[in-house]
Amino acid sequence: MKAMQIKAYGPASDLSLVEANTPSINSDQILVKVGAAGVNPVDTYIRSGANNYKATFPHTPGSDGAGTIVELGENVTGFDVGQRVYFSRNLTGSSAEFATCATTHTYPLADALSFEEGACVGVPYTTAHRALFGRAHAKTGDKVLVHGATGAVGIATIQLALAAGMDVVASAGTPEGAELLRNQGVDTVIMHNETDHLAPYQTLGNADGFDIIIEMLANHNLDQDLKALAFGGCVAVIGNRGTVEINPRDLMSRDASIVGVALANVKPSELALIAKALRPLFEKGVLKPVVRHAYALTELPQAHEDVMKSGALGNLVIRIA
Repeated sequence: MKAMQIKAYGPASDLSLVEANTPSINSDQILVKVGAAGVNPVDTYIRSGANNYKATFPHTPGSDGAGTIVELGENVTGFDVGQRVYFSRNLTGSSAEFATCATTHTYPLADALSFEEGACVGVPYTTAHRALFGRAHAKTGDKVLVHGATGAVGIATIQLALAAGMDVVASAGTPEGAELLRNQGVDTVIMHNETDHLAPYQTLGNADGFDIIIEMLANHNLDQDLKALAFGGCVAVIGNRGTVEINPRDLMSRDASIVGVALANVKPSELALIAKALRPLFEKGVLKPVVRHAYALTELPQAHEDVMKSGALGNLVIRIA
């Protein structure tokens, strides 16, 4: 099979197309013919060995993907050969024509979604659901800021929050991003590259403070986020690329909290519940992944570069078949 691989930790330019053996499966695994693979920032961390991520080599990148089951282990139940599925945290890498998957991280793909859209579900939508409901305990009527909202997880968070009846404010860094957010149904868009963009929300006791802030770049924003929380508010940190200094009194004065969100910590039983909650929303069109760009398999190095750039406008995927 064709696959993109790297032989040691390194830059995206070290990725190359190879002819590899189709992966085998054991009695508890699933073999999927990949239709499309998702591209997420975590893929670049694993490829480069950043942020304490590890890989074995040769390494085929890609956690997310969607495709068709072509083989089932003899102990596998609840799946069928020929079934359309999406997956995350697969065992062999999704930037290839075939991937070995665990039953604990493979789920039926909604009929309403293409493979390219399905490749956007595993990490982005599951992370968004976990952040909102599993960690920040969001509820109908909450005022939510999605800080850095134009990327894959941000858009998923907006769609989920609006569907649950929350009051959503979102930030963008470009006019194109602001337009995308308004097209998603966000009435109030703030530009996070403007100085003091959170100032209108930062007066202690201000009724305009946020019950929840979903934060995509904590090292840049967390100290200001805390000042924009309502009493009892919560910042859920999804993304971070460095350190930041905060004043804990901003938390104390608001009886507020900060929680971390890491999909790797979520148990399979909870992942299954999230997948079950998401599927009917995809089928009804309430949730709809935004595919910014689909790359050919050989363009994976460029996709790895692009996913780390500011100004994201949706999901990046690799078209396999």
